[in-house]
Amino acid sequence: MTTETKEAIVKSPRGRPTRVPVGARNVLTVIGKDPDYEYRIVNDEGDRIAAFQDAGYEIEKASAVRVGDKRVNNASPEGSLAQVSVSKKTGDKAFVMKIRKEFYKEDQDAKARKLRQIEDTIKQPSGDGKYGSVKIER
Repeated sequence: MTTETKEAIVKSPRGRPTRVPVGARNVLTVIGKDPDYEYRIVNDEGDRIAAFQDAGYEIEKASAVRVGDKRVNNASPEGSLAQVSVSKKTGDKAFVMKIRKEFYKEDQDAKARKLRQIEDTIKQPSGDGKYGSVKIER
């Protein structure tokens, strides 16, 4: 690489939009995340949103993040919630939800402990040196 090329790269304007190929759009990206939170997109069906809120998740405001790739005429009014359409046929929506990283880590650790317990019961040898058992009841 020549000195002129390096100089041109260094002097290129920051904040320039990057080119995204037509087939590479990602409608589920969330841009502008707070680093103190973990994010996920939750479908609004049944009581899933309420269940996530009970677990400590919050619905993110549309003014705080951008969901998906850039779109023309995709303005969101102040105070609205960050959401994405997940079905054009039914009109179903999904919301961007966030949880504090320490709560997220607690949940992940609890899942890992439960999984280890299950794995440990599978790995336990029986007293005669064979693994597992069969019990038939009628």
